[in-house]
Amino acid sequence: MGFAHTSITVLDMDASIAFYERWLGMRLTNRRQIRSNRADIAFLEDPETSALIELTWWWDKRDWTEGDELDHLAFHVADAAALVAEAREEGVEIAKEPYSLPDSTTTLAFLKDPNGIWIELIQR
Repeated sequence: MGFAHTSITVLDMDASIAFYERWLGMRLTNRRQIRSNRADIAFLEDPETSALIELTWWWDKRDWTEGDELDHLAFHVADAAALVAEAREEGVEIAKEPYSLPDSTTTLAFLKDPNGIWIELIQR
């Protein structure tokens, strides 16, 4: 298992990318639409540490409450389904069962931490 990235929800994708590049020296590595989720995502990498931030812009999000910015923390795992099954047995809340996005071989799942923060499990 390994920490993959932190995702934050943004109001303006272009302004957010520009901020992270200009002020924090991050480099845009990937930007794409995920039509099935009705969202755009962009990954920015810290060139010194290779740490990633995922910016997520939800097409239909109109309201904004302070604290909505943290979207999820992501971890690479060997077997998402097995981890979800084990977590369920221990009483961990499962936010999304294992699934794959269209045209993807990656399996994703989401747990909730004790504070309600979504934890993405990424099985490649």
